[in-house]
Amino acid sequence: MLNLVIAQVTRLLELRRPELMTSRIIIGMSGASGAIYAIRLLEMLRTLQVSTHLIMSKSAELTVAYETDWKIADVKGLADSWYAIDDIAAAPASGSFRTVGMIIAPCSVRTVAELATGVTGNLLTRAADVVLKEQHKLVLMVRETPLHFIHLRNLSTLSELGAIIAPPVPAFYARPKSIDDMIDHTLGRVLDNFDLDCGTVRRWGEDVGKETVVGSRRTVRS
Repeated sequence: MLNLVIAQVTRLLELRRPELMTSRIIIGMSGASGAIYAIRLLEMLRTLQVSTHLIMSKSAELTVAYETDWKIADVKGLADSWYAIDDIAAAPASGSFRTVGMIIAPCSVRTVAELATGVTGNLLTRAADVVLKEQHKLVLMVRETPLHFIHLRNLSTLSELGAIIAPPVPAFYARPKSIDDMIDHTLGRVLDNFDLDCGTVRRWGEDVGKETVVGSRRTVRS
């Protein structure tokens, strides 16, 4: 058992060698509920050859403490690099910092409002604004309900600018057996936007949905 653990750790360390990283992705954490989405996302990306760059707001740090048993230092340790929220001179603040895009998980409606109005008061929103202007992929896992008119208008504006609005909605067709299953499936679908596959998605017509029950008859989808 110990040898197996050592082998798995060694393999992960090999994957994380800087010279093997094929691309960079920015992970933003706002103060909305759902800190576990970013934490699990960072864990999943460690299995791929993608360099992760974390920006966490001060509100996000509070949410981590409220909702999980994780220490902030350990969350930051999951990323290859992390940046202070007020470090406007950090690399992700510039369009010359090449990335495949950015995921904000979770994304608060305040963050949405700043982006929709072009007001970038910290590194989180500045980095996201840069991703938009460089026409890279920006995925916003918006955590709010219900949504009023201004929320919807801001989201519509961001969608017109090219952002992908991806609320963390569970997919029950995948027959999740736990909250972890729902989180992993949702994050897997988010990573689909970047053509990244961690093997956590149960895909309709492939892993599930091949059979459909009609009345008392069971038919197989072709």
